[in-house]
Amino acid sequence: MTFCAAPSDRSMQATQIAPMRRGACPSLSTPMMTGDGLLVRLRPKKSGFALAELTAIADAAALCGNGILEITARGNLQIRGLTAQTVPLLSQKVAEAGIAIAEGLAIETPPLAGLDPTEIADAVSAAERLRDAVAAHQPPLALAPKLSVVIDGGGQLNLGAVTADIRLRAVRTNGQVLWLLSLAGTETTARRIAALEEAAVVPAVMDILKNLAAIGRDARARDIVGAVATRWATTLNLDEIAPMVPAPNAAGIHDLGKGCSVLGIGLPFGQIHALGVGTLLEALEILGATEIRLAPGHALMVLGIAPDRIGAAQALALGHGLRAVPRDPRNHIAACAGLGACASARIDTRAVAQMVVDTAPALLDGSLTVHVSGCAKGCAKPSASALTITAAPTGYGLVVNGPASAVPTAYIEENNIRTALEHLDKLVSERKQGGESARSCLTRLGADGITAAVQQG
Repeated sequence: MTFCAAPSDRSMQATQIAPMRRGACPSLSTPMMTGDGLLVRLRPKKSGFALAELTAIADAAALCGNGILEITARGNLQIRGLTAQTVPLLSQKVAEAGIAIAEGLAIETPPLAGLDPTEIADAVSAAERLRDAVAAHQPPLALAPKLSVVIDGGGQLNLGAVTADIRLRAVRTNGQVLWLLSLAGTETTARRIAALEEAAVVPAVMDILKNLAAIGRDARARDIVGAVATRWATTLNLDEIAPMVPAPNAAGIHDLGKGCSVLGIGLPFGQIHALGVGTLLEALEILGATEIRLAPGHALMVLGIAPDRIGAAQALALGHGLRAVPRDPRNHIAACAGLGACASARIDTRAVAQMVVDTAPALLDGSLTVHVSGCAKGCAKPSASALTITAAPTGYGLVVNGPASAVPTAYIEENNIRTALEHLDKLVSERKQGGESARSCLTRLGADGITAAVQQG
């Protein structure tokens, strides 16, 4: 196993005083300064964590940081509230627990890869071959810190909604399994480039990575889409390849057949305290859990529990205040760390998110995601949302059908946010037509109707 060496005092001091910049990717060797201290992001080299490993990480987070653990929208684990003095100790604790942490290029596979019988192809094997090729390349490729590759063999919890620079998706066409290569986006927004045979996958991706490295460390796939499309032109009509079926929410019980089920547990607004992790894992182990995998949507996938016990595990998670059923309204809110945790945030995002749950349940029917952002960067959901609540110079801004960076459609005074949400809930509840979703209703009413509702006295 390969472990991350503890950074030197000099490098830690340099990191601590370095300005925050968008595009950086925090890790054990390069932690990022945030509003509540240094932040470290951990990606396991293996598919997931043994329960003892995740327990050790939670204990280390309580010892070295402020005890807050996060799972990001992409399914990465973050530890908050660290200092220049405690990051080396955290690295030591991770190494002592025998946990191998991945550094460098993020190559992501679905959380149930290798387990799901509905997969079309083996994404794990393809990812391992690509990692080996990247590691063996000399000189090492200098790539953008946030550059990412998604390799998706299909299955129940696919990564179609995850944005990536380079996407590979297994498809069946004309009786043959091929890998659809796309660049710069999600399954629906990325540019389709080619359909590759298995043997061409690693050479094609390595060719793209080498071209990006040659441009410079800030280069992303969007910068070379046209050139790659020309180089890997194909006679196959890529538009005829059917789109990927959207993945269900990770929260809930997922039946993999043959007596195998997996429990998805979502963290409320992406966070949990280390003390809660320890208690939860201890109880899950009693029920038979053997492995925890991280999943997009701020979720944990619990493996190893027998079908006759998985209902008890689900009830246990619900008792801990976690998201463990598909109909939990919190599944449909994206919130960043917010005021106090992020130096850029100007509102308490988690409090506002809970306020949406409490006062505007009509919005949370699953047809849309309400995005609550502490600033215009929109880290929790960079893409557009049907409704985004963001910080304004005084109070809140409401963006309709746009990202947090867009000019707000309406402004809400700080003391009026609860009333505004109540009016919005009433608007949707009273104006929805038979069988209409919240998204369809808001689309029909338009920005003017929404603005008038939230700005009522």
